[in-house]
Amino acid sequence: MQRANEQLTPEKILQTGLAFWASKTLLSAIEMGLFTELSRGPEGFDTLCGRLGLHPRSSRDFLDALVALGFMARTGDRYSNTPETDLFLDRKKPSYVGGILEMANHRLYPFWNHLTEALRTGQPQNEAKSGGPGLFEALYADPARLKEFLAAMTALSQGANMLIAQTFPWKDYRTFVDVGTAQGDLAAQVARANPHLRGQGFDLPEVAPIFEEYIAAVGVRDRLTFVPGSFFTYDIPPADVVLMGHILHDWDLPTKKMLIKKAFDAVPAGGALVVYEAIIDDDRSKNAFGLMMSLNMLIETPGGFDYTGADCAGWMREAGFSATRVEALVGPDSMVIGIK
Repeated sequence: MQRANEQLTPEKILQTGLAFWASKTLLSAIEMGLFTELSRGPEGFDTLCGRLGLHPRSSRDFLDALVALGFMARTGDRYSNTPETDLFLDRKKPSYVGGILEMANHRLYPFWNHLTEALRTGQPQNEAKSGGPGLFEALYADPARLKEFLAAMTALSQGANMLIAQTFPWKDYRTFVDVGTAQGDLAAQVARANPHLRGQGFDLPEVAPIFEEYIAAVGVRDRLTFVPGSFFTYDIPPADVVLMGHILHDWDLPTKKMLIKKAFDAVPAGGALVVYEAIIDDDRSKNAFGLMMSLNMLIETPGGFDYTGADCAGWMREAGFSATRVEALVGPDSMVIGIK
């Protein structure tokens, strides 16, 4: 309750309502390769503007806005990256997360303009709205775009992947399968941290060369294999542990339950299913990222949505898992574990 002597202000309302100003300023900087340009070292105002092709009218406002937002530093007339933008927004580094933000700039930014329509119709607002291919069809049809997207997903997920590799009781198991493995980072981190394990990555055939290249670079190719196939058509390969990272939220409830049941059938007694993504808190009042990710699923998919830990645990028990628990990972991500 608001205290009597506290003065109400519209500051938070205005900051949130106009947050797209800051978002688009950052996204445009990424689109132009600004942070990659500065990865070589600080540059003067005139040189930087020339390299980026900025018009004199707005260039100083643009660059200084990025300084004020905390994405660049400035000493005198020379601009430089911050430690965060140097690590995560330099396209030449494997830690680059800008790929997913480039997609957000080109695809999600205009699609989210139709959120009100989506909320009133329940229909996706992406390419499928005008009869074009959906998100996954478009990505998997373009090998270069697919590789870039999967690399960006790795950068976003690596912290959670490493924590799962280190904190889950892997000593009790010998084999695992990563469903929807993508580039294979979750499988690679688990294998690297647990030399006794052998694993499989299960995904569509188009992913195979991207997976093989990545696990070879990580150095775990001898203990990981790729299994091509669609989880709509084939059973999940049998293993002691089934992993699903950022998979279930793409689909409607019947499909979520179908995948959990396939995971149950794939593991032996004592085996486990590990589901992780931006799990919404059970009170649905704290994990704003998870809730907005669910709105993104409304924009991007015919039936996908994010869910609470209690929701997922209930679906697991319905499939036959006898024990479940929810454990926090990093940022908005948590994992839900089901034991058969």
